[in-house]
Amino acid sequence: MTATTRTQFGDFLRSRRKKLSPDDVGLNGGRRRRTPGLRREEVAELAGIGVDWYIRLEQGRAVGPSEATLDALAEALRLDKAEAAHLRALAHRSEPRAFARESVPPTLARIVASLALPAYVTGRRWDILACNAAASDLLGFDRLAAQDRNIMIYMFIEPEARRLFGAHWADEARRMIALFRTSHDLHAGDPAFVELVERLSSSSEEFAKWWSAHDVRSGASGQKTFAHARHGMQRYEYATFQANDDPALKLAIYTPVDADVV
Repeated sequence: MTATTRTQFGDFLRSRRKKLSPDDVGLNGGRRRRTPGLRREEVAELAGIGVDWYIRLEQGRAVGPSEATLDALAEALRLDKAEAAHLRALAHRSEPRAFARESVPPTLARIVASLALPAYVTGRRWDILACNAAASDLLGFDRLAAQDRNIMIYMFIEPEARRLFGAHWADEARRMIALFRTSHDLHAGDPAFVELVERLSSSSEEFAKWWSAHDVRSGASGQKTFAHARHGMQRYEYATFQANDDPALKLAIYTPVDADVV
């Protein structure tokens, strides 16, 4: 792990530890605690590792936890599948390339433009790199300034997203943060990611609060409900696909759920 990744690894351990209570893991809580969560020595005991070693991991000072240690930590902290995968990804991450905004291959761009269904392509920082007319009509991406064409900026800074998602905005926004975290932590420290998170944190109280929870999740498909200004309530299924030319590129396609949604 790099120094930055070790910090993210330690921050993630700490965030999961603080979410657990002694009752969650079958321990006697004893006297009332001044801070929430398990103690470091309790996690170390549950994982079967030394307290000093665990402290070094959480402080970002230790390098190279073994697969057995990662398995033990995942079990001790009651990590779900997405959280355990994120822990392993951080542990195995080498120095990433400096971020550069991706470009969409012409063939993929033409395919997206030709689709009747809403479709768009994003990169590893969730920049919106291409979108078709149907996606612009549904989501309003074409109204964003070129430098603001980013899913997280759209969701947390642009008023259009709050109007479009309506009562579902908070749930969808928290889901997006947890998904984005899995990408961000592998590029933490890169100026492009730092700048984006700083802008989001200063512009949105909700983002700053939910980002500090350090939640992660996986998911490439699902449903979204929109309160569209012209078309009324819209419900879509969506799925995302990685591009073979560049796995950092993801194609999202939306399909209407109800027959009367056009």
